[in-house]
Amino acid sequence: MLAYRHAFHAGNHADVLKHVVLAQVLLHMAAKDKPFTMIDTHAGAGGYSLESRYAQRNAEAATGIERLWARDDLPPAVAHYVDLVRAFNGGTGSVLEQYPGSPAIANMLLRPGDALICHELHATDERILRAYLAERPLTKVALDDGFAALVHELPPPSRRGVVLIDPPYEIKTDYARTLGAVREAIARFATGVVLVWVPHVATV
Repeated sequence: MLAYRHAFHAGNHADVLKHVVLAQVLLHMAAKDKPFTMIDTHAGAGGYSLESRYAQRNAEAATGIERLWARDDLPPAVAHYVDLVRAFNGGTGSVLEQYPGSPAIANMLLRPGDALICHELHATDERILRAYLAERPLTKVALDDGFAALVHELPPPSRRGVVLIDPPYEIKTDYARTLGAVREAIARFATGVVLVWVPHVATV
């Protein structure tokens, strides 16, 4: 699993779907005044250069965010997501060079009183993420196993929260551990929102 780098897949069609949904959930949570907590079990680096050798290897963003970047006929939820990506690149008129991961989406949408907890097992990505979020209040970045960490993180002190479970699925045990993590989250935090990314893998 330590060989996995999300930079190879940044901005692809799966990221588009995941982050459109995540943004809408966070907006919904922020509609109430009471603070909430977001827990990202497999946070990654936070942001990714689409011009890096990792991203360019398969150019997966070409079938994802790049297809939406210049369009002005998008549904509101998708248009809002594209605006977030645009803001991450510098705002209106910017060139698409960087892609925000889930922690960056959260960083843009969480309020100052909302907590952000990120777990990442890849040491390089964890260092990048820690530096990116260094100035954000109520934030924890941990170099550890996000699956195991849920036992200690739930329920959050805020008693309102979102748990994002998005492992790399590089090893087959991730599927079983994801199911276990969902059960753990529901048992410990029944009123929380749990978002789970499970890839649909075609078989022949």
